[in-house]
Amino acid sequence: MGQAVFHGARVPLILLALAVPSAMPAADKTGDLAAADRAKIRTVLETYRSAWLANDAEAVLRLFTEDAVLMPHHGVEPVLGKKAARAFWFPAEGPPTTITAFTQTLDQIDGNSGLAYVRGHSRVEWVTGAGPEAQRSGNAGTNLTLLRRQPDGSWRIAVQMWDDPPTQPPAPPR
Repeated sequence: MGQAVFHGARVPLILLALAVPSAMPAADKTGDLAAADRAKIRTVLETYRSAWLANDAEAVLRLFTEDAVLMPHHGVEPVLGKKAARAFWFPAEGPPTTITAFTQTLDQIDGNSGLAYVRGHSRVEWVTGAGPEAQRSGNAGTNLTLLRRQPDGSWRIAVQMWDDPPTQPPAPPR
């Protein structure tokens, strides 16, 4: 297993909520997503987290549909397709990057028998580079993941979107 390279992907939400509000029932309502499907979705997202912590690019990408869309934070243009996701997160010429911590909360899981969404929060920490030039970074924020049920009954990530809190200006001196 090679070392994964993680490019600019700070993990997690906003644009999709604006783009597809009809796909998202009110927070106090539930769709007809079966308990067994909710469990499968939880497993997909735990596998996603574990794959990043193992720095396993192949395991991360296996969880996505071929036509997956990444919607990065701060209005970065969407990344269309699994091949583009590989280039975005794991660029061949990028410095080695190791994920050192990744926590996530799944605040809401809902949907129907073919399409589901998960709203939550995450925190990711990583080291980019090696030796004295290595730099530690981290990010925390919100995320929204849409998953599509596959013909075999499994669930794959179709859309992954994340955002982080806005940078706060320093407090004025007193």
